[in-house]
Amino acid sequence: MKFARPLPLVLVCVAMFGFGFLLVPLYSVFCEWAGINGKTAGAYLESTADLEVVDRSVKIQFISNHNANLNWPFKPAEEQVNVKLGERRQVIFTVANPTNSPVVAQAVPSVSPSEAAPFLHKIECFCFEQQDLAAGEKKDMPLVFFVDADLPEHIKKLTLSYTLYDVTPETDDTLAQR
Repeated sequence: MKFARPLPLVLVCVAMFGFGFLLVPLYSVFCEWAGINGKTAGAYLESTADLEVVDRSVKIQFISNHNANLNWPFKPAEEQVNVKLGERRQVIFTVANPTNSPVVAQAVPSVSPSEAAPFLHKIECFCFEQQDLAAGEKKDMPLVFFVDADLPEHIKKLTLSYTLYDVTPETDDTLAQR
Protein backbone atom coordinates (compact mmCIF):
# COMPACT_ATOMS: atom_id res chain seq x y z
CA MET A 1 0.00 0.00 0.00
CA LYS A 2 1.38 3.41 -1.01
CA PHE A 3 0.88 6.46 1.23
CA ALA A 4 0.51 10.06 0.02
CA ARG A 5 3.28 12.49 0.72
CA PRO A 6 2.62 14.44 3.94
CA LEU A 7 3.77 17.87 2.65
CA PRO A 8 0.73 18.55 0.39
CA LEU A 9 -1.61 17.46 3.18
CA VAL A 10 0.13 19.72 5.68
CA LEU A 11 -0.07 22.65 3.23
CA VAL A 12 -3.81 22.05 2.71
CA CYS A 13 -4.36 22.01 6.50
CA VAL A 14 -2.36 25.22 6.96
CA ALA A 15 -4.28 26.91 4.12
CA MET A 16 -7.63 25.83 5.63
CA PHE A 17 -6.62 27.19 9.04
CA GLY A 18 -5.43 30.47 7.51
CA PHE A 19 -8.67 30.87 5.55
CA GLY A 20 -10.75 30.24 8.69
CA PHE A 21 -8.64 32.73 10.64
CA LEU A 22 -9.11 35.41 7.96
CA LEU A 23 -12.88 34.95 7.47
CA VAL A 24 -13.94 37.75 9.85
CA PRO A 25 -11.62 40.43 8.43
CA LEU A 26 -12.41 39.33 4.87
CA TYR A 27 -16.15 39.51 5.60
CA SER A 28 -15.77 43.05 6.97
CA VAL A 29 -13.80 44.14 3.90
CA PHE A 30 -16.36 42.54 1.58
CA CYS A 31 -19.29 44.20 3.41
CA GLU A 32 -17.59 47.59 3.22
CA TRP A 33 -16.80 47.12 -0.46
CA ALA A 34 -20.33 45.89 -1.30
CA GLY A 35 -22.06 48.45 0.94
CA ILE A 36 -24.01 45.85 2.89
CA ASN A 37 -24.50 44.93 6.56
CA GLY A 38 -25.41 48.42 7.85
CA LYS A 39 -22.49 48.57 10.27
CA THR A 40 -22.19 51.81 12.13
CA ALA A 41 -18.98 53.50 13.16
CA GLY A 42 -18.02 54.05 16.78
CA ALA A 43 -18.43 57.29 18.70
CA TYR A 44 -18.46 60.47 16.64
CA LEU A 45 -15.50 62.42 17.99
CA GLU A 46 -15.70 65.74 16.16
CA SER A 47 -17.26 68.74 17.88
CA THR A 48 -21.02 68.86 17.37
CA ALA A 49 -21.31 72.48 18.49
CA ASP A 50 -21.10 73.82 14.96
CA LEU A 51 -23.26 71.30 13.10
CA GLU A 52 -25.02 72.58 10.04
CA VAL A 53 -28.75 72.01 10.59
CA VAL A 54 -30.67 71.98 7.33
CA ASP A 55 -34.40 72.25 6.76
CA ARG A 56 -34.73 68.67 5.48
CA SER A 57 -36.14 66.07 7.87
CA VAL A 58 -35.75 62.32 7.92
CA LYS A 59 -37.70 59.71 9.89
CA ILE A 60 -35.68 57.46 12.18
CA GLN A 61 -37.30 54.21 13.31
CA PHE A 62 -35.88 52.33 16.31
CA ILE A 63 -36.11 48.56 16.68
CA SER A 64 -34.88 46.60 19.68
CA ASN A 65 -34.31 42.85 19.83
CA HIS A 66 -32.63 40.39 22.14
CA ASN A 67 -31.16 37.04 21.34
CA ALA A 68 -32.75 33.83 22.61
CA ASN A 69 -30.37 33.57 25.60
CA LEU A 70 -31.36 36.98 26.97
CA ASN A 71 -35.07 37.35 27.56
CA TRP A 72 -34.99 40.93 28.86
CA PRO A 73 -37.50 43.70 28.30
CA PHE A 74 -35.58 46.08 25.99
CA LYS A 75 -37.24 48.92 24.09
CA PRO A 76 -36.86 52.52 22.96
CA ALA A 77 -38.96 55.22 24.68
CA GLU A 78 -39.95 56.40 21.19
CA GLU A 79 -40.40 53.99 18.30
CA GLN A 80 -39.70 56.69 15.73
CA VAL A 81 -38.68 60.34 15.56
CA ASN A 82 -38.40 62.96 12.85
CA VAL A 83 -35.12 64.84 12.91
CA LYS A 84 -33.69 67.61 10.80
CA LEU A 85 -30.38 66.79 9.20
CA GLY A 86 -27.58 68.01 11.45
CA GLU A 87 -29.88 68.23 14.50
CA ARG A 88 -28.54 66.61 17.65
CA ARG A 89 -31.15 64.25 19.15
CA GLN A 90 -31.42 62.01 22.22
CA VAL A 91 -33.53 58.87 22.55
CA ILE A 92 -33.72 56.70 25.66
CA PHE A 93 -33.74 52.91 25.55
CA THR A 94 -34.96 51.05 28.63
CA VAL A 95 -33.71 47.63 29.66
CA ALA A 96 -34.49 45.47 32.70
CA ASN A 97 -32.89 42.36 34.13
CA PRO A 98 -35.76 40.16 35.39
CA THR A 99 -33.43 37.36 36.50
CA ASN A 100 -32.15 36.58 39.98
CA SER A 101 -28.52 37.02 39.01
CA PRO A 102 -26.36 39.82 37.60
CA VAL A 103 -25.95 39.77 33.84
CA VAL A 104 -23.73 41.63 31.39
CA ALA A 105 -25.21 42.55 28.00
CA GLN A 106 -23.88 44.13 24.82
CA ALA A 107 -25.99 45.86 22.17
CA VAL A 108 -25.00 45.53 18.53
CA PRO A 109 -26.38 48.18 16.13
CA SER A 110 -27.38 47.94 12.50
CA VAL A 111 -28.65 50.65 10.13
CA SER A 112 -31.00 50.17 7.24
CA PRO A 113 -30.70 51.06 4.43
CA SER A 114 -27.01 50.26 4.71
CA GLU A 115 -26.25 53.15 2.37
CA ALA A 116 -27.30 55.51 5.19
CA ALA A 117 -24.97 54.00 7.83
CA PRO A 118 -22.04 56.39 7.17
CA PHE A 119 -24.37 59.39 7.66
CA LEU A 120 -25.76 58.36 11.07
CA HIS A 121 -23.33 59.60 13.74
CA LYS A 122 -23.65 58.43 17.34
CA ILE A 123 -22.16 60.82 19.89
CA GLU A 124 -23.16 58.76 22.91
CA CYS A 125 -24.53 55.23 22.80
CA PHE A 126 -25.11 52.39 25.21
CA CYS A 127 -23.77 50.14 22.45
CA PHE A 128 -20.24 51.48 22.97
CA GLU A 129 -19.89 49.62 26.28
CA GLN A 130 -21.14 46.47 27.94
CA GLN A 131 -24.10 46.99 30.26
CA ASP A 132 -23.91 45.46 33.75
CA LEU A 133 -27.32 44.92 35.33
CA ALA A 134 -27.83 43.56 38.81
CA ALA A 135 -30.65 41.12 39.52
CA GLY A 136 -33.96 42.94 39.07
CA GLU A 137 -32.31 46.20 37.97
CA LYS A 138 -33.89 48.51 35.37
CA LYS A 139 -31.79 51.02 33.44
CA ASP A 140 -32.42 53.92 31.06
CA MET A 141 -29.70 54.09 28.42
CA PRO A 142 -29.22 57.18 26.25
CA LEU A 143 -28.50 57.33 22.56
CA VAL A 144 -27.35 60.76 21.32
CA PHE A 145 -27.00 61.05 17.55
CA PHE A 146 -27.38 63.20 14.47
CA VAL A 147 -27.82 62.53 10.77
CA ASP A 148 -25.27 64.18 8.50
CA ALA A 149 -26.55 66.91 6.18
CA ASP A 150 -24.90 65.05 3.28
CA LEU A 151 -27.43 62.18 3.50
CA PRO A 152 -28.48 61.33 -0.07
CA GLU A 153 -31.77 62.99 -1.10
CA HIS A 154 -33.57 59.73 -1.92
CA ILE A 155 -33.25 58.44 1.67
CA LYS A 156 -36.31 59.55 3.61
CA LYS A 157 -36.33 56.93 6.40
CA LEU A 158 -33.64 55.15 8.41
CA THR A 159 -34.07 52.19 10.70
CA LEU A 160 -31.67 51.82 13.61
CA SER A 161 -31.88 48.33 15.05
CA TYR A 162 -30.20 47.07 18.21
CA THR A 163 -29.83 43.44 19.23
CA LEU A 164 -28.92 42.77 22.86
CA TYR A 165 -26.67 39.80 23.63
CA ASP A 166 -25.72 38.12 26.89
CA VAL A 167 -21.95 38.50 27.27
CA THR A 168 -21.74 37.58 30.94
CA PRO A 169 -18.26 36.19 31.61
CA GLU A 170 -18.41 32.46 32.18
CA THR A 171 -17.22 31.99 35.75
CA ASP A 172 -17.84 29.14 38.15
CA ASP A 173 -20.49 31.28 39.91
CA THR A 174 -22.47 32.07 36.74
CA LEU A 175 -22.24 28.47 35.52
CA ALA A 176 -23.59 27.21 38.86
CA GLN A 177 -26.55 29.62 38.70
CA ARG A 178 -27.60 28.54 35.18
